[in-house]
This record gives sequence, C-alpha cells and structure tokens, in this order.
Amino acid sequence: MTAPTSATASPQLPTIAFIGGGNMASAIIGGLIHQGHPASQIEVVEPWAEARDALRKNYGIEAQPEAGPALQRARIVVWAVKPQTFKDAAAQAKAHTTNALHLSVAAGIRSGSIAQWLGTERIVRTMPNTPALVGKGMSALYARPAVDAIERESVEAIMASTGEFLWVDSEPQLDAVTALSGSGPAYVFYFLEAMTRAGMGMGLSNAQAHQLAVGTFVGASELARRSEEPPAMLRQRVTSKGGTTYAALQSMEADGVGAAFERAMEAARKRADELGDEFGA
Repeated sequence: MTAPTSATASPQLPTIAFIGGGNMASAIIGGLIHQGHPASQIEVVEPWAEARDALRKNYGIEAQPEAGPALQRARIVVWAVKPQTFKDAAAQAKAHTTNALHLSVAAGIRSGSIAQWLGTERIVRTMPNTPALVGKGMSALYARPAVDAIERESVEAIMASTGEFLWVDSEPQLDAVTALSGSGPAYVFYFLEAMTRAGMGMGLSNAQAHQLAVGTFVGASELARRSEEPPAMLRQRVTSKGGTTYAALQSMEADGVGAAFERAMEAARKRADELGDEFGA
C-alpha cells in the first residue's frame, strides 16, 4: 500500500465519460473543471432528469438519459453507478466503450466482474468518500495488471481533483478501505451528532454545540495529520489521570465503545464483500 498522494494540477486528460451523474460523479466532475478540464470534454449518462438538470446548471454539461454513440469519443469511462445497477448499465454501454480505460467507483463490485461485463482488462477500481464534494476526499485505487503506467497517471489525475489518494496492492484491501474511509464520514457525522446532543444536554445551544464539535474534529484531525506521533500518543498527551478527559475515556472503555466501533467496521467490510457476491458476475 502506497502513501497518500495529492496533486494541485492535472496533466492533460482526454475526453472522460461518466456513467452515472450523481453526487460522486458530480464531485469528480467539479474537481476536474476546477483544475481546467473543459466541460466540452466530459460526457455523462444519467437516467434521472433531476440529476441531468443539476449537471446542466452547475457545469454546463448536457447529460444523456442513456448510453449512445457519444461515448465512443471517451478514452476514460468512470462508472459512478450503484452496485445493483452496474451490470445492466455495462450491457447498455459496452458497445460504445470498447477502447476506453475504465474506472469504477462502485462499492463492492470486483474488477473481474467488470472485466467480464465490458470485455476488457483495462480496469481500475477506486473507493472514494463524500468529502470529495469539497475537495477533501480520501480514495484508494487498485489496478488490474493490464493497466499501464500512463493509464495509472491518468487515473491519478482524475482522483487528485477530489483530494488525496493511495494505491493498494490487492483488490480485497478495497473492502477494508470501504469500511474505513469509504463509510468513514458517516462515523464522523455520527459522533458529531452525539457530541452536539451532549453539549445541548449540558446547557449549550445547538449552534454552539455544533460549532464546538465540528471545530474539535477539524482541529484534532489536522493535528494528527501534521504530527509524527501516533494517535495513541496524542491521546495520552491530553489525558491526565483523574482529569476530565480521563473520566470521559474511562466511561467509553467501560461501555465498550472501542470494541463496538471495530465490530461496526468489520460489518461494513463484510457487507462490501457480500456486494461483490450479490451483484457481481
């Protein structure tokens, strides 16, 4: 597994097609356009009229309701569809994307299934997360052996437009990535909800508790990013025995919060693996 990487500018990319134009596709499209990739070199297939209207309004892109010959000019196809619709979407687009490199952001669907559906081995899977919507995403990438170094660089340029990325060495690791960072923002929001409720219960307003909770997550995350010390050491530095932080952490340990959290992540990893069995080839 390589270290996380980010980039501030992308190399010249060819026409890119997106199958699916929802939130994740919009995040990538927005990042690409922000970095100078012209909207005229982006094709989108999106069956929902509301999503097509948003793409037109936000990016000036005229998305198509179904796959067609316009996809043939795309050298890279990004699959931003739900796992349960991937197979049908691939059947509709296959005839128009035979010469393209394929990048999938669909959770759980293994590259072997995608290769079978599309008739190509030039496939990269990635697991991004929703902070990509604000350019702060964290993504992991896995490439099948047929993907060459230049194609990897093209994929890197796409994902760098949404935040940081890293490569993993084996495809099963993407299920762990899904559990950790793919689903991870929801865990953060869950804790923010709990912290805000607790703050309100102790006499703060909703706005005050929310600001304090969000600011604490942002600050602590940035401290962890910049520090060379592991999180355990950072935690110990703010935990004086017999103090307030110690009391809170002892309460969480007594309630088994850490172990429950690890079990929850394992449940997410297991479900990612099940999606491959359920909706794959």
